[in-house]
Amino acid sequence: MSAIESFSAFMQRALYDPQRGYYTARIKTVGARGDFSTTATLSPRLGKAIAAWLKQESRETGVRTMIEVGGGDGSLMKSVLDSLGWWQRLRLRVFMVESSPVLTSQQKTRLGKRVQGWFTTLPEALTACDGRALIYHNELLDAFPVEVVEWDGTQWWEVWSDHGAHEDLRALNLDTSDAFGVLRSKPDKRQRCELQSCVHQWLKQWLPMWQRGSMLTIDYGDDFPALYHRRPRGTLRAYLMQQRLEGVDIFANPGRQDITCDVNFTDVRTWLREHGTREQSYESQQAFLERLAPSSPSKADAWVARGDGAGEAFRCLSVRRA
Repeated sequence: MSAIESFSAFMQRALYDPQRGYYTARIKTVGARGDFSTTATLSPRLGKAIAAWLKQESRETGVRTMIEVGGGDGSLMKSVLDSLGWWQRLRLRVFMVESSPVLTSQQKTRLGKRVQGWFTTLPEALTACDGRALIYHNELLDAFPVEVVEWDGTQWWEVWSDHGAHEDLRALNLDTSDAFGVLRSKPDKRQRCELQSCVHQWLKQWLPMWQRGSMLTIDYGDDFPALYHRRPRGTLRAYLMQQRLEGVDIFANPGRQDITCDVNFTDVRTWLREHGTREQSYESQQAFLERLAPSSPSKADAWVARGDGAGEAFRCLSVRRA
């Protein structure tokens, strides 16, 4: 029997162990041939919208370096660069931040000399551009390790587990400065939620280095408490060969499948405000695409924007640092 541990510790090892982690060593690719697809691998429309956002933000902030964080196989950056136009591409310096050696190799094959620099961390990239950057990331925050907590009708507990075979509810031992909105609530019935303290730690790591520019966050999720409406077991799931896995199946293939959950945008927006950024817009992906990218008759372009598909499941948050 394996030792019991917090879910965040299990998720950290399963995704990021240097030798056996899914993202660091085992992932093959993103898209139809991988375990999961992203909006960027299904349609170029998101890239067109991000290109329009970059043009607008570069003009208004005067910043000339763009950074994509967690760019997958490079499909999104390719769509962005193709949509910018030659004059804008000449004016902008392009950086990629990627911690996965496998995906970095795929990005370099796909993008080549169109990117001026690859970095393993965002602080490294910000140092290279003196803290002035237009930053964007798509489906990044959902891959950070999370704590799983449960409300028992009286108080919140953290869920520890022996790979799903046995669970133990233990007292919370979290940094109170993370100020999770979930923990201030008192649901009227038993409820599980995910806490993304690693996201907050990541923001605190690099936000002091970011001097000027804008950031666009795109991910599936919602505000709290709507995020957990009719989801008493939370939003945690895994993906293996395009199949969605839940419950104990999340523990079945450590290192060989993606593990993810919806992003609590209430917490993310709060943390960004507390660190001195100014929110520019917060909207569904459908609204973001309709505002910045022309519509297309293709089925893929329609799916990423439609209200009952990715268009409503995803949120787009834009903030600025003056």
